Amino acid sequence: MVSKMKVTLVYPACTALFVLAGAGALNGQTTVSRPLLPDAPTARLIAEANMQQTSPALRGNANQTQAAPTNAQPPQPHQRLTRADAEQMAIKNNPRVSVGRLLALAQHQVIRETRAAELPNFNGSMTAVDAEDGSRISAGSLTASRLFEHAGAGGNITQLITDFGRTRNLVASSKLQEKAQNANALATTEDIVLATDQAFYNALQAQALLKVANQNVDTRHTTDTQVSEMTKNKLKSTLDLSFADVNLSQAKLLLLDAQNNADSTMAALDAVLGLDKQLTFDLSDETKPLQQPPPDPEQLTQLGLQQRPDLQALNYNEQAAVKFSHAQRAQLFPTISAAGTAGSVPIRPAQYYVANWWGAVGVNMNIPIFNGFLYTAQAKEASIRAQAVSEQNRDLRDQIVRDIRTSWLAANTAYQRVSVTAELLKQANLALALAQTRYQMGLSSIVELNQAQFQQTDAAIGNTNAQYQYRLSLATLNYQVGATP
Repeated sequence: MVSKMKVTLVYPACTALFVLAGAGALNGQTTVSRPLLPDAPTARLIAEANMQQTSPALRGNANQTQAAPTNAQPPQPHQRLTRADAEQMAIKNNPRVSVGRLLALAQHQVIRETRAAELPNFNGSMTAVDAEDGSRISAGSLTASRLFEHAGAGGNITQLITDFGRTRNLVASSKLQEKAQNANALATTEDIVLATDQAFYNALQAQALLKVANQNVDTRHTTDTQVSEMTKNKLKSTLDLSFADVNLSQAKLLLLDAQNNADSTMAALDAVLGLDKQLTFDLSDETKPLQQPPPDPEQLTQLGLQQRPDLQALNYNEQAAVKFSHAQRAQLFPTISAAGTAGSVPIRPAQYYVANWWGAVGVNMNIPIFNGFLYTAQAKEASIRAQAVSEQNRDLRDQIVRDIRTSWLAANTAYQRVSVTAELLKQANLALALAQTRYQMGLSSIVELNQAQFQQTDAAIGNTNAQYQYRLSLATLNYQVGATP
């Protein structure tokens, strides 16, 4: 009678379903006429393998080897890059940071443009006319007195005396907008720093997972070699060898995905750093132990409301909108300005000019009487927009409180996952060692060994992910609080 057993093996990327047929084939061979072979080398545990080894190329079949080309160039050393170095490089090279700074410089010129209305306005002019006598009189119209034959030069000056606060409020609004733009530039810098930390940790995580995948291939290859030798010597069945071959193929697929992920994350890091070409860095991991998140989220919330640059920018924009509404309302008041003119006319008709110079001063008042309710509507529009900016400010404050709280909770959860996954990896390593021993002694089937290998691989991946996800959660928490780079 042939028994059948259905076993589901859980793998990080897939679920393999096997139907074991012919259980007698696993344990039916109990007599061997030839001497037993010595034990095969023990497979290396993934977590205990050397983490500093270089990533080997994907292996082919167990009996195939690839010879290195004789004209191969020696590998070039990669530039060492720490997280702090990556942040400084991104701040220096990323175009978004440059855009924010240039916009802040441009806003400073707007202040000078607005203040120009408070300063004197001086214009000079030179005029020379050659005209026929009596040409002042013509059919259909009366022409200007400049049609006399003359040459002269002079200047005009105007100075605003008061416009009842309009220009002053416009200048104040421009100054506040400059502060807002500077705060936006700082917020952009912090966005780039967070993006750099994310790309850096993602690249580190991908490289660590690539090492895990390489070590996984090494372990599966060793097991496949052991089972192949035992099958040749009639110590194991061909079903065991099929299981080992399947596991080795799955490990190679995992390695391909890990290699692609490592290359993709490095390309994303190059883009954040502002590089227009592909560079591969030797990323330097942090060696200091992980620290627990701050215990008090309320203190972080108050700190974030004080130093978040985007909230500061919105506060300045709100104040600028209020000042602009006051300036628009001031259009309803008169404008008083002084004017002066002076000049000389050395060439002139003698019968019309007594002196060869002229000069005058005066005061002018412009009073708006009616312009179709234009100024009233502009003042009302500016007041409503100021109220809208105030509501946006309140909405952003609520978002900051929520984001800091959720980031703090995520950081605490990630910190707890580090210890849990470390304990899980420890137990998975122990279970794999026991499963290897039992399989070599013939006390268990290869299904138990494969299950232990899958669990150990999954635990190693989970532990690696937990460590870098916690570091990334701390970087996100610092960003939500508004820590300056």
